[in-house]
Amino acid sequence: MSSYRPYQHIERRKSRKIQVGSVAVGGDAPITIQTMTNTLTSDAAATIAQIRRSELAGVDIVRVSCPDEESTAALAEIVREVNVPIVADIHFHYKRAIEAAKAGAACLRINPGNIGSPERVKEVVKAARDYGCAIRIGVNAGSLEKHLLEKYGEPNPDALVESALWHADHLLQNDFHEFKISVKASDVFLAVAAYQQLAEACDHPLHIGITEAGGRRAGTVKSAIGLGNLLWAGIGDTVRVSLSAEPEEEVHVGWDLLKSLHLRNRGVKVISCPSCARQGFDVIKTVATLEDRLAHIVEPITLSIIGCVVNGPGEALMTDIGLTGGGSGRHMVYAAGKQDHTTGTEDMVSHLVELVEKRAELLRAAAAAEKAKAAAE
Repeated sequence: MSSYRPYQHIERRKSRKIQVGSVAVGGDAPITIQTMTNTLTSDAAATIAQIRRSELAGVDIVRVSCPDEESTAALAEIVREVNVPIVADIHFHYKRAIEAAKAGAACLRINPGNIGSPERVKEVVKAARDYGCAIRIGVNAGSLEKHLLEKYGEPNPDALVESALWHADHLLQNDFHEFKISVKASDVFLAVAAYQQLAEACDHPLHIGITEAGGRRAGTVKSAIGLGNLLWAGIGDTVRVSLSAEPEEEVHVGWDLLKSLHLRNRGVKVISCPSCARQGFDVIKTVATLEDRLAHIVEPITLSIIGCVVNGPGEALMTDIGLTGGGSGRHMVYAAGKQDHTTGTEDMVSHLVELVEKRAELLRAAAAAEKAKAAAE
């Protein structure tokens, strides 16, 4: 319901567009959300199940590690059974990259600092071209080339960017352009500074992330600081939130980041108060229940849940559906910012779920009608 205002506008960095399988990255394409499996890739069934859970959470691209031949052998089945492009994560063994390309990977993530000689990189590029793969140059502060560490004394933004551009030049010399770059670090300041510098130095699409960010809570905070800073500045074409948590949790956090900055919308966006003694119902419990029961909704809908009338009516003006706590167990429901009717405490969660589902159905029907109209024209 809320419209964009001048102070909410983000001017995205202009970058080249590449294809990662069926998904566009860079240019005017939506910022995509990635995650990475933590199962043994050689266990195809477990890996497929984890990817499907991430798909339900809204992931666009999934990366899987391919450390051995058993993993690349399983990759063909994994690619066949899932609905999103798969990135093969390759370290040390360049032959794994060639095997992954043959198995149907949409992208090869290589860390040039440990993949081997220029000749081996050239072989990987040939495989990518032959099998229609994109490449991600993945520079990491923890695995920089020895000569750069000697030159700079430690990982710093100049070192990360020099590494990235040096390896990008290897791909360009091979007339290969379907690649994106990341310059990750676990230190927020280092990662942000490196990405800012890289964004000015080239027009390649950028995969952004704060690597090894930590557990669910601390990692989310750390990622929000670093990635939020970059995204607000218009930097970043695809994003992965790295958490010591299940992949679908990374996807949820990624979506919350993009939704908070109005860069993408998916599902129900809940605006809720922290609650206090004025609350007319248990706000914390209500919000937790609603988030769980509305997780299946993919249409973009805003819902405000406010415990009392201090901020409730104002927040309801900005949301599609709103609820404000009242007295005697009766609470006001808002539709499109206006008071509509009241609901009781016992029934309000089910009632709100019903209202959201009805709105989602209307949005689906409108989208289908628009699509049919476009097809007819």
